[in-house]
Amino acid sequence: MIPKFITRLLDEKPPIIYGDGEQTRDFIFVADVVRANIQAMESNASGAFNIAGGSRISLNELAGSLSEITGVHCRPVYEPPRPGDVRDSLADISWAGEAFGFSPRCTLDEGLHETVAWFRDAGR
Repeated sequence: MIPKFITRLLDEKPPIIYGDGEQTRDFIFVADVVRANIQAMESNASGAFNIAGGSRISLNELAGSLSEITGVHCRPVYEPPRPGDVRDSLADISWAGEAFGFSPRCTLDEGLHETVAWFRDAGR
């Protein structure tokens, strides 16, 4: 959803949110995912691990943050919720921390700034 929100805002269109926007998600920047995979490969850890940011943000807050970062102020368009969408998500990343020392380094705000910059540079 982050790429869709950014693309729409950079096109000066409002982001589309399915539901009331108060549902929450746990986002992580891709560089942290890559680092987690490398740390896991270099360790003796085995099993399945949650890799996430370890905190959550509502879709309304996310849209507001991206609006500020892009400088494009459009109120989201709300569509009916999609069947099967999870209301709230927050990953427990403690096992990854214990098994191979993972913890995210990039804050959500830093990741959003970098992602918006990439979309601007890439010309979408």
